[in-house]
Amino acid sequence: MRPQDPGSLAQLVRVVGLIVRKDLTIEMRSREILFTTAFFAMSCVLVFAFGFVKDGQAIDDVAAAILWIAIAFSGTLALGRTFERERTNETLQALMLAPSDRPAIYLGKLIGVLVLLFVVEALLVPLVSLLFQMPVFNHPWLLLGLIAFGTLGFASVGTLFAAMLVRARSRDVLLPVLLYPITIPVIIAGVKGTAALAQPGGDVSARAWMAMLVFFDAVFVTLALWTFEAVMTE
Repeated sequence: MRPQDPGSLAQLVRVVGLIVRKDLTIEMRSREILFTTAFFAMSCVLVFAFGFVKDGQAIDDVAAAILWIAIAFSGTLALGRTFERERTNETLQALMLAPSDRPAIYLGKLIGVLVLLFVVEALLVPLVSLLFQMPVFNHPWLLLGLIAFGTLGFASVGTLFAAMLVRARSRDVLLPVLLYPITIPVIIAGVKGTAALAQPGGDVSARAWMAMLVFFDAVFVTLALWTFEAVMTE
């Protein structure tokens, strides 16, 4: 990614804002991806609840794992559906032909996906807390940070791969195959940090895991910005 002067930086921010507004406006009118993703995430949690909750008590630390599994699965669905819409309407190709920086396209799509996932997670966390007795109010800001940074790391890689595979016939199969191995460190850090919040004095451990997530985010976002133009022009 090339250094930006103030003028080009303002142009980049403007393009990012336009892309985010376009995606969110379309979603607000149809609510297709939001409803589908939220329903899928909640269905995952409910299915796991039947297997891991006995006599009203959940298995130790299972809530953190189920929360992040639901986030990963629903995130994959949201990424696939978002770029399927772009493929159907040929809008991604039009964006690539527009006289704008390629990183602006990536950032706009990433922010749009993040907004959708944060809305789904706002519904998902209370449901997991209710069914699995996850103590979300012991350290709410740490939990919020873990989820925010973990979602950013997952979505940053997912946005790059989903855009890269938009023209592939087997994109629905290839996306999770490519995405999950790369994002395993993010999911593990999210699970470990979230589980630590339920332990006495676990906030110190949770902060360490959150610092690791920040590091992963910095690496993944930087690499994605650096490689987006190359993978999209091949």
